[in-house]
Amino acid sequence: MRTSRGAWSVAGLVAGVAGLATSYCVAMILTIRDSPVVAVVEQAIRLVPGGVTEKAIRLLGALGKPLLVVVVLLAVGAAFAWAGRMRRHSWWRPLVVHAVLAAVGAVAVLRQRGAGAIDLLPVAVGLGTWVVALTVLVVPLRRAELVESAAAEHDAADDLPELGRHTRRGFVLRAGLLTAVGAALAVFGRSVGQGRRAVEKTRRLLKLDGVTEGVVPVRARVDLEDVTPWRTPNDDFYLIHTALVVPAIAPADWTLRITGMVDRPLEISYAELVQREITESWVTLTCVSNEVGGDLAGNAWWSGVRIADLLAEAGVQAGADAVKQTSDDGWTCGTPLEALTDDRGAMLAVAMNGRPLPVEHGFPVRTVVPGLYGYVSATKWVRELEVTRFEDFDAYWTDKGWAERGPIKMASRVDVPRSEAEVPAGPVRFGGVAWAQTVGVAAVEIALDGGAWEPVEVADPGTDHTWVQWVGELDVEEGDHVVRVRMTDKDGNVQTGVEAAPIPDGASGWHERSFRAVSA
Repeated sequence: MRTSRGAWSVAGLVAGVAGLATSYCVAMILTIRDSPVVAVVEQAIRLVPGGVTEKAIRLLGALGKPLLVVVVLLAVGAAFAWAGRMRRHSWWRPLVVHAVLAAVGAVAVLRQRGAGAIDLLPVAVGLGTWVVALTVLVVPLRRAELVESAAAEHDAADDLPELGRHTRRGFVLRAGLLTAVGAALAVFGRSVGQGRRAVEKTRRLLKLDGVTEGVVPVRARVDLEDVTPWRTPNDDFYLIHTALVVPAIAPADWTLRITGMVDRPLEISYAELVQREITESWVTLTCVSNEVGGDLAGNAWWSGVRIADLLAEAGVQAGADAVKQTSDDGWTCGTPLEALTDDRGAMLAVAMNGRPLPVEHGFPVRTVVPGLYGYVSATKWVRELEVTRFEDFDAYWTDKGWAERGPIKMASRVDVPRSEAEVPAGPVRFGGVAWAQTVGVAAVEIALDGGAWEPVEVADPGTDHTWVQWVGELDVEEGDHVVRVRMTDKDGNVQTGVEAAPIPDGASGWHERSFRAVSA
């Protein structure tokens, strides 16, 4: 029997997968949030240039991170197979491959926020498993080559088929056993490490005094089917974050530190926070990656504690102009100090649409700041507010080329009719949403096929911190058409038609929809 390169590659791959499974199991048992693979993927996300990240968000949406996981696993799998082939001729070369992979995992783990020596244990266990498992798997392969060599030397070719079958059975048995054990360990680790499940149960049972569901103002809605709902349900609210595995934090384990240029540094527990006065308001959040007409925006009823009150209690020192926010997963952003202390009502939110925050949206506490894009304000799982100066730090996205301050640009969108829709010729109703946060929407206009701008009806939600719905009607002849929309804010500024990409400070331009009018 002549063992093939494929058998040695399979040996390396099986050993590698077994190591990943034991590493994951240990990480889950120790309730470490990031297994080494997850840590590597999250570090890769952090290293991707801002422009590439923005394109990935636009093209792939929620599939971006799972796709990156697949790419990383394929690359690691190729390295495992390569190590297996090298084991055929050298005992030490596979050790180098495994050591390099372990070093990459260790560095990624240690770069995670709050990582310590214990976080390296899964890496060490995985490395040990790779070495031992590969040694176990190569024994029958090495025996097969020795048998082949001896048989050839003594001209015993008649015995080769039976010997070959025996060695193949031994290899398959060992590979299957290792694969089964690895799968069992992964399942076991997942079952005993369900911190997220426990946190979800706590969240569902949590009762927050002073939190209401919020009543949608009657005048906030227009009478037109298929316009974006004014209130965005929690399950439909857009999600953008850099965490591959979102932090699962029990309220009892959460604290917030207010540090930096303050007279009296504070540390506040969750119980202390929710005992303070609760403020509630409607606020529309928008991602800076939102294209003109995009759907990376949502409006919700937020409940929480005013950040301005906490900063006043800490005593902000002269010269400060920024607050560096830090998430539990290490993500950072820089927020203008004035946006957290003026009358816009920036808050540490504990509830969304009347319920404790969903874990994906920052449970137990996140920041909500009206009028600023999320990349400079909306910190999920917030852990620290450091009062400082913009010149003294770099934040996650600004370090990738995005603008420092991030005020939300005025925007408007056509929801009805949908792109490429067919509508009856004659009177056609159009509708959509528009926003100019902290200033407010004064007027919305639409234009058909490049013609004159026509005013439409604009709903009045009674706040300038949210989007507004609008509706209008135009006579439309048969054929293909394009409708555009623009808005004017309450300061008299007219939305620009100059097109700009999201990077570095948000997209601009007029949104348009193409549709066809047909005879009834």
